Formats: sequence, C-alpha cells, structure tokens
Amino acid sequence: MASGKENKVDIDWKEIAEIMLTSRAMDDKEENELVPDKKVLYQFSARGHELAQILLGKHLTHPKDAASAYYRSRPLMLTAGLDLEDAMAAPMGKSGGYSDGRDIGVVCNLTGENGPTVLPMAGDVGSQYTPAVGWAQGIEYRRTVLEDSEYDGAISVILGGDGSVATNGFWSALTMATTLNLPVLFFIEDNGYGISVTSDLQTPGSNIANNLYSFKNLRIYDGDGTDPEEANEMIGSSVDHVRSRKGPVLLRLKVPRLNGHSYQDNQSYKDEKLLKKEQKNDPLKKLKKFLVPTKISKKEWDELEKSCKNRIDETADSAWNRPDPDTSNVEKYAFSEDGEIQKVGGLASENIELPSGSEEPSPEKQRINIVEGIRRTLGTELELNDRLVVFGEDVGAKGGVHAATMDLQKKYGEERVFDTSLSEEGIIGRAVGLAYSGLMPVAEIQFRKYADPATEQIKNTGTIRWRTANKFAAPMVVRMPGGFAKCGDPWHSESNEVFFAHMIGWQVAYPCNAEDAVGLLRSAMRSNNPTIFFEHRNMLDAKYARKPYPGDDFVVPFGKAKKLREGSDITVVTWGAMCERCENAVEKSGIDAEILDLRTISPWDKEAVLESIQKTNRCLIVHEDTQTAGFGAEITSALMKEAFEHLDAPVERLTMPNIPMPYNVDLMNSVLPNEEKIEAALAKLTRY
Repeated sequence: MASGKENKVDIDWKEIAEIMLTSRAMDDKEENELVPDKKVLYQFSARGHELAQILLGKHLTHPKDAASAYYRSRPLMLTAGLDLEDAMAAPMGKSGGYSDGRDIGVVCNLTGENGPTVLPMAGDVGSQYTPAVGWAQGIEYRRTVLEDSEYDGAISVILGGDGSVATNGFWSALTMATTLNLPVLFFIEDNGYGISVTSDLQTPGSNIANNLYSFKNLRIYDGDGTDPEEANEMIGSSVDHVRSRKGPVLLRLKVPRLNGHSYQDNQSYKDEKLLKKEQKNDPLKKLKKFLVPTKISKKEWDELEKSCKNRIDETADSAWNRPDPDTSNVEKYAFSEDGEIQKVGGLASENIELPSGSEEPSPEKQRINIVEGIRRTLGTELELNDRLVVFGEDVGAKGGVHAATMDLQKKYGEERVFDTSLSEEGIIGRAVGLAYSGLMPVAEIQFRKYADPATEQIKNTGTIRWRTANKFAAPMVVRMPGGFAKCGDPWHSESNEVFFAHMIGWQVAYPCNAEDAVGLLRSAMRSNNPTIFFEHRNMLDAKYARKPYPGDDFVVPFGKAKKLREGSDITVVTWGAMCERCENAVEKSGIDAEILDLRTISPWDKEAVLESIQKTNRCLIVHEDTQTAGFGAEITSALMKEAFEHLDAPVERLTMPNIPMPYNVDLMNSVLPNEEKIEAALAKLTRY
C-alpha cells in the first residue's frame, strides 16, 4: 500500500458481532466460573470497550502496522488474530501462548505473522505510549533512510484509557508524534474512570480531546464508541488520515466500563442511576439493534450467541487441560540465549549479522581520551550499520554536553543522529519502539541522575524478552555519564550503578579507560541484549584514562575482568574511576596487591575474582557508589559462599558513605575513597 492512498475497509458486521459475542462470552466465563473456581487469579473485563476495539482491529490492514495496547485490550487481540485457546489459557497461567505463564493473562503481545504486530503490553499505566511512537519513527526510518517500500502506509496505534492521559508517557509521546509529524493514532477509550477516580481529575474538563485542539500537527476526532456506524466512521477516517501521512490523530471515544476495574472491584463508588445508564449504553445491545433484523435475523443472532458461548465453554476446558509451564525453564530468557533468536526486535530477528570483532587491539600510536574513543566508535558503527541511530538531548548540532557526539550529525545526517525533547521517559520508550522495528538505538541520558524519570521504561525494557518467552526483545545501548568530576553535587555526580545491576535483563558496563570504552561500547552496539554504558565524568579526559585507539575491530566481551596488576598479598576488586586510585595506592603502599578491574558488573567476572583470591587469600572491594546494598555487597556475598575457606581475613569494602555526593570540593574528597584510605585498608587487611 503506497503512502498517501486511503485504506477503505469493508466491514463484515456479522463477523464483528461474532468477535464481540466471543469476547463477551469469555468475560462471562471468567467472571461467573473461572475466577470463583480460582482457575483465573487476575481478571480484567473489556465489557463495554469491545466494539470500538474490534472495529479498530479491522482497520489495521497493513502488514507493518503495530498496536500498543493495555490490559483491557483483549477484543483488539482477538480481532488481530490471537488464538482463542491462548487467550483463555493465559489468564489461567497455563503453558504456551504469548507469555508461557510468565505474565498476567491479559497482558498480551502478537508477533504479527497473521495481522498487525501488537507490541508487548505492560501492567503499568501509560508505559504503552512512547514505544509505539518509537515504532512509528522506525516506520519512517525504514521508508526513507533504508528505502524499504514495505513500510509505505504503515501506522502505529496506541490504545489507552482516560486515566492514562495524565501520565508522563502520554505527554511525551504526544510531543514526539506532533513535533516529528509521525504516523501515530492515539486511540483513547474514555470510560470516565481510572479505577474509582473520575475523568475530571485526570484532565481539565474531563475530555482530553477538547484540551488538545490547539496542538499543531494533530487532528482530533471525538465521539461515541458504542454506536456502530459512528465509531466505524471515525475510526476509518482517523486511520486514513494517519495512513495518508497527513499527521497524527487523537481519537477519543466515549465508552462505558460495564464492570469494575478488575474482578475484585464492585464499583461501590458509582450510584445506581449511573450503573443503569451505563448498562443502557452497552455497545452489544446497540450492535444487536443495528444488525437485527435488517442485516441478520434474530434467529441468526441467537444462534451466533449460542455458538460463541459453546465454543468458549469448549475452549476453556481445553485451555485448563494444558500443562502448567515447565518450571525448569523459568530462568530462561532473562538474557539472549545462544541459538534462540526472538521473533521481533533488534538486528538478530531480521538476520542482520555484524562482524564478531577481535579481542586483540591494533593500537595506534597516539593516545586518545574516553570522549574521543566513544566518538570514533559511534562513527565506525554508524558507518558499518545503517540501522544504528544515535539520539538524546543535545547530541545533534551541539555534539552532546560532553562532546561525545561532536560532528556525527554533520556526517551521518539528522535522521541518524538527532536531538530529542526533554523527556527521559520518551528517550528510552522511543528506543524500545525503534528496537522493535529492527533498528539499533543508541540513546544518551546526559547524567545518571537524569535517568530516574525513565525508570519504568528501563525496567520494562529489561524484562521484555522474559515476559514474552523470547518472542520480543529490545536490544539497545543507553549511554550515561555519571560520577564525580572537578567537583561533586547530588544531581550530576551520582554513580549508583548498582541500581541498574538489579534491573533484570540489562548488561552494565563501566570502563575506566579509552581502550576498554571502545571495546565495550562496540560489543554493546553489536549485542542482542540491552546495555547500560557508564561513562565516568572524571575519566572522560583524564590522563590515566588515555590509551591508544585500539582499532575498528576491537571488542571487549562482557563479563571478562581485566587484571591491572599481578600480586600475591591481596586482591583489590574495583571498576570505573577507582581503578586509578587503587593503582596509585598500591604503588605507594609497597604491598604486592593484585588489582582486578571488573569492567562490567552485569555480568561480572566472578571466576576471575575467585581465582585471584585463591592465590592471595584476602580481598578489598573499592567502589564509588554508596555502601549499603552497593555492588560490593553482592561480590562480598558471593565470596563468603564460594571462597570462605580461602580467606585469611574478612572481605572489606571501601565506598562512599550513605549520603549524596557533596558539591564543595573538600567535602567531596573527604567522602570519596582516596589513595590514603585505600592504602590504609590494604595495610589493615594484610596485617590481619
């Protein structure tokens, strides 16, 4: 389908009725039998929302269309091709289907073989928005940059309730879609309630459509999602507008929520008058009135209703008889598994192979700093991989606040190196959608602390592969400067790398010099897993960190520590800026210490640490992060379990105290691990 052409869809109203009656029968079965019998433990009804979703599904006819939905979107899923038994089995927690028992049953996904791709849903409200905009940008990238005509006319649709329009994700997505004029349809199902909170507390005046007419590049439609003809007309017009590249659309459809938020919600906050009004507005009743008897007879309707109920009864039995998921596989897919490639997301899913690289450097004569190493590595990978995109706040014309992307936009163009709006949620969510669309996103967060608003997206990104049983993944790189510099402060100088080590599914790199920065960044950009790439601010141009550029093929494997110094008296385990301080302290002390730079903390090289301790019998862990639950505690725990018989002294940690980084230079230096503190700790442990 060429861009600019309308997509007129002929609606088979009997089929619409069949899907709607099937969806209603599923809700009835769950509410009246399966939940009371404890065969379904979480239940979210779509009752009242079905008609609009089903009609939308029928308009998503392009093979590269995608929908980003939420937990009340099962009618859309049924229309898009979700297997009925999978739909019944998932809420039962049975094997197979779209999550193999790993996620709440209505948190769905579809890989798009027989219809539109339905991006992995999430259980948190509003997180569906920005990944869908990333998919839309991916559509345009593949159309224009990669000149892939298969994406002509494709669109991205985001389903959300009225409560979701109050979230950061909605506003960030709206900003991106309108400023970039992307093919996005915001499909808002307004049932008047976010659980028990009414719409007037979600948006002024209770109607998000009324509040957005002033937005540039945004077409607004607003109407009744329960009226078959009106809803179909507005949905068709909205899809055609977006598909014809006239800009994004926000379509608000008023629908009733005929059940509580979930099974446990008895809607006691609604009075009887409102409940009766909502029941009177049931779209199933309106659909029946619209079809019977002019389009189908009452007998046909009754037979269809009965057959749908019988089919659901049979399907529920089959679903319940499925085996429970295999417990021996529950730990699979936290990370990419060798030989098992996801169906959607990243380069591997589309059989794009990059060179494996070499662990042996080919050093140049001139030493470079970390900033230059990062810039050159980004440049070589942009040259090698036309699916790689670099973006973030100020990375374009300015070249990044730390100059790591200087001149890359001039060389590779604004489509491949581009600035973003000031929304970390939007930066990471966009990266997820770009990864789903088959690109390799490299996003920059300007400082570690600034990643906090993106925590929801970061956490969800890491669990995508596991939650979908390896159907979807979002490999990406998130570059993130942090740590102290010429001074400290609580906002720009935070390290807190352990926070990301605890994020399931993420690799975490923390190089201390230019050579390792080059090798780790290149490995990350060729990986099938998402990676947090720390760039320590004090090391970006430090003399210690300067190394010869190791060549365009050099890679450093994740989980492989580097021995900075051989020794026999004690093992020092460290990473980041503390590597320099540990080396200097050991030289001053005269102690024969072995120093290991972990380089990556997810995964971390436990074997190298254990091997060293078997030789030295002592261990000092030095890191900049605060002490309580810092990553040093994880290492200590592992050593106490697996190296206890080799230890001649307690494992010691030297860290920041449990306070933010101070701004005053003397205060900062007083709390950071320094050479004197490290030397004293070495002396104490070797005397023990």
